[in-house]
Amino acid sequence: MAAEVEGGLPSVAVVGLGHMGLAIAERLIDAGYPVAVANRTPGRDTELVERGATRLDSVAAALVHAGICVTSLADDAAVRSAILGHGGILRDARTGGTLVEMSTISVAASAEVAEGAAEAGVRYLRAPLSGNPAAVRSGSAACFVSGPAEESERREQLLRTIAPAVRYLGEGEQARVAKLALQVLIGGTTELLAEALVLGESSGLDRSTLLEVIGTSVIGSKFVEYKSGPLISDDYSSTFTTDMMRKDVDLVLELAGETGVELPFTSELRSLLEETSEAGHGEDDFSALLLRLTRRVEAPGPRRK
Repeated sequence: MAAEVEGGLPSVAVVGLGHMGLAIAERLIDAGYPVAVANRTPGRDTELVERGATRLDSVAAALVHAGICVTSLADDAAVRSAILGHGGILRDARTGGTLVEMSTISVAASAEVAEGAAEAGVRYLRAPLSGNPAAVRSGSAACFVSGPAEESERREQLLRTIAPAVRYLGEGEQARVAKLALQVLIGGTTELLAEALVLGESSGLDRSTLLEVIGTSVIGSKFVEYKSGPLISDDYSSTFTTDMMRKDVDLVLELAGETGVELPFTSELRSLLEETSEAGHGEDDFSALLLRLTRRVEAPGPRRK
């Protein structure tokens, strides 16, 4: 198949079919892109193939089959393996292809990918997403992009198909830094929201009433609005797990250490996420930070040092 479809949309390979990768692939299929998919865990692509996607026999075929490869992977190790490893995406990549890497990973790992892409003659865009799979499917996700400005502009239609709110930040790793900074606010807001709810409820204030008050106050936000329904119904089914948020906070603290920045609140947040995970909520949504607090109120014990 040609890397670019004459007179139409370019062909795109999506590698990594976790919850976010599936949503990305669905958006592209719905928009009419010729989509190919690859995942190292069998069976994740069945519905996409039924909807017209092409199944690739390996991730190494991504930039041979298509002119653009979009990756959405779990962490640094998965990115290094799928892109840079033996049999990875860059192994047989055709010169002139484009790699759009949308995972939340470290600046260091992203810089390694940039080096590998340059050696392979592949254009590289860092494009981490803000928003969960539901936000991607509904067209309300955001995307931060850095890399060659000309390539970002050339792939703007593709990026806006996945996440309509696209912001270009620079030639290097700026998008990675922006995403990690955002995770500080998301994780921190969730912990502070949990503490506010526990304080209110322990004094007899109804949770839904307090969330309504918060939502209409100066501190109200889209994030508070979006989390309110699940918190009212005690629904901790995962949109983004506690363990994944802890992974992201580790990346934040790693970057802070490399740049000599002190982040005391984020360091404490990391400990609270670990405690929540160890309490059995690692695969629950990270809003389970509230469960950690409510259970302490219900069954007070020794304070964590």
